[in-house]
Amino acid sequence: MTAGERPVWVDDELFPFDSRFVEIDGNVVHYVDEGSGPTLLMLHGNPTWSFLWRDVIRILRGNFRCVALDYPGFGLSTAKPGYRFRPEEHADVVAAFVEALSIKSATLVAQDWGGPIGLGAERRHPGTFDRLVLADTWAWPTNGDFYFEAFSRIAGSYPLRALAHRFGLVVDLLVPAGHRRRAPTEAEMTHYRRAQDTPRRRRGSAILPRCITASREFFTAVESTLGDVSDLPTLILWGGADRVFRDVERRRLEAALPHHRTVIVDGAGLYVASDAPDEFAAAIVEWSAELGRVDPC
Repeated sequence: MTAGERPVWVDDELFPFDSRFVEIDGNVVHYVDEGSGPTLLMLHGNPTWSFLWRDVIRILRGNFRCVALDYPGFGLSTAKPGYRFRPEEHADVVAAFVEALSIKSATLVAQDWGGPIGLGAERRHPGTFDRLVLADTWAWPTNGDFYFEAFSRIAGSYPLRALAHRFGLVVDLLVPAGHRRRAPTEAEMTHYRRAQDTPRRRRGSAILPRCITASREFFTAVESTLGDVSDLPTLILWGGADRVFRDVERRRLEAALPHHRTVIVDGAGLYVASDAPDEFAAAIVEWSAELGRVDPC
């Protein structure tokens, strides 16, 4: 993959958007910028990229400006030498990205790791977001939660990290498991695999599980940011069949963000925006219309 160029393996029918690139602190960051209207900044998790949002963008770009980026080392973005692929670095990149594109008063649409990364960016660049859409995510340190601590220590252990780094197990295991309503097509899986087709390009996915416990200072800061955004209108979209995030995480977000509406998408998994894009997009349109942001038609 050549930095700053869209690879030939990206299918123009599956991903029918112009690929744009911007240099952020030595990283070449890929993003799409589609439609017009109120801005939605879409942040993906692990091991996905902006490809995750493709169906949602197709639906929403008639009402919104949909901006979706890839973190360095993910998707079509290229990390600079020495980049460590930790969430605090991704948050720095996102904060610099919104400044470079003059994004203000946007709605954060975040899934999985996109939640803490987006809120970390808001802490670095206050006022970026005036609405939140949070899907199957979290925003605090584990603090002894055995469920996440065990996952971080096992999946982040050297043997499993090395296997993920060498063989791409994260994509092959997590992407199918994160879809409960439908199985990803072979063409879709190819787009996730090709984005991580070398050991270096798999480093980001391999490192993140360990960061659940290794980046405690970052998560502590993210948790403190919840107080700063607690007055923002929030839509919590949750996959009803998610096997990763539990009801306890959803309830904790609801308690921290009192101006919320919760929509549980029955039968959907971790990657709810890809698993049930019609319902995901419809919930955003309805909620935004009630807030006076868009015409529901």
